[in-house]
Amino acid sequence: MAFKTVFLMVVVAFLLVTSKAVYSESVVHASAPAPPMSPTPAPPVVTPSTPMYKPPVKTPPPAPPVNPPTHVPPVKPPTPLPPVKPPAPAPPVYKPPSPSPPTGPTTPLPPLKPPPPTPPVYKPPSPSPPPGPPTPLPPLKPPTTGPMPPPVRTRQDCTPLCEQRCKLHSRKRLCARACMTCCDRCKCVPPGTYGNREKCGKCYTDMTTRRNKPKCP
Repeated sequence: MAFKTVFLMVVVAFLLVTSKAVYSESVVHASAPAPPMSPTPAPPVVTPSTPMYKPPVKTPPPAPPVNPPTHVPPVKPPTPLPPVKPPAPAPPVYKPPSPSPPTGPTTPLPPLKPPPPTPPVYKPPSPSPPPGPPTPLPPLKPPTTGPMPPPVRTRQDCTPLCEQRCKLHSRKRLCARACMTCCDRCKCVPPGTYGNREKCGKCYTDMTTRRNKPKCP
């Protein structure tokens, strides 16, 4: 803004000066007649050129000074250790053998005498006791026979007998099926849950399976 005001003041002063000069010339010409002259061309009005406004250029702030790197002292290599000398071997110490005490003469051992033989001892044979009378054997008891098996007439009579025979068997169905077959053929079922197979005769005891094992329970 200060630059513009100064510029305007200069232009105004220039115009005032030029106007005064023109006015003085006109007065002189009017007072003294002059021969007709060709009109002098007016000097061209020089318009002052307005200078280009340049915005102030901001200078960048100065960069902070860079500290130089601190000087690192050189690392000294480790000083080598002096070589260790091995210890000098000690000289062997020689010890003279200690003299053993003198030994006296050995006393001879007396000769061993064999033991005298012992005479054999004779023992007369002891007299055996006279044989006594023979002890009589107990009388043999006749074998006790169990109860006779109930008679079987039809296949229906075998069902309760086979149930009684096989009630303690581990495989009741297999036992009952074999018992029914033997009862139907031999018309007999042994009494009890085990044994007494001979009560029903050879028909019951000799009947076997395909693998030659006893079939009837």
